[in-house]
Amino acid sequence: MTLIATTHSSEAGHWYTRDGVPMYTVMGKTTGKPRNTTLRDAREFNLVPSVSGIIGVAAKPALTAWLQEQVLLAALTLPRVDNEPESVYIKRIMEDSKSQGREAADLGTDIHAAVQSFYEGRKESRFPYHVAACDKALTEHFGAQDWICERSFAHELGFGGKCDMFSKEGDGIIVDIKTKDFNQETIGKVKPFDDHMMQLAAYRAGLGLPSAKCANIFLSRTNAELVVIHEWAEEDIKRGWLMFCALLNFWQLKNNHE
Repeated sequence: MTLIATTHSSEAGHWYTRDGVPMYTVMGKTTGKPRNTTLRDAREFNLVPSVSGIIGVAAKPALTAWLQEQVLLAALTLPRVDNEPESVYIKRIMEDSKSQGREAADLGTDIHAAVQSFYEGRKESRFPYHVAACDKALTEHFGAQDWICERSFAHELGFGGKCDMFSKEGDGIIVDIKTKDFNQETIGKVKPFDDHMMQLAAYRAGLGLPSAKCANIFLSRTNAELVVIHEWAEEDIKRGWLMFCALLNFWQLKNNHE
């Protein structure tokens, strides 16, 4: 089997070399084609899991509630066909609910890519209002910065990741971008979760910026001009790091891989 580097893959399968190089896929021995890297591959090639993979071992009540809501909405909008077996009807409901989530995720990925292209100096015609609103909000909050995008890393404790954006000016600034559906009426309900806090704490350690400011920026998928920035307090990031380390220890013990 040959190890190959890639720059993108599904969030669930992110692995990194000990030098911080993304290794999301490996070349299959029999097929000769790339496939997602597995835990077995990680053991063979001494890879480390992603920050998101570590955090993923914890329960996510908000995500679970959202997934349940999508299933219920699909059930309410999909009429049952005459004489349709229950198993077939349930399968249609589940597939429809998943498609809604995929569409939202795909849109979020596209918006994220447009923002990244802007800060990397590439011309990007998609989502100009999202990009402009994002840049305006970041500049107003942090001042003009020389942002570095999509920098991957690996930490000596045995985890890796790729940061959306960070700046080395002063003590540093680390920013993670999220997209959500919100409007003027619901903007006040846009709040970060503990997952976000742990993610930024791990990025800060991984990038070697121990005193960097950490913030989430939320871009509305439904209203391009709406942006919410949440800068975490230092005590929260320190707590997030302790929480992340606890999950990392659990992940390593559970999977017998350090």
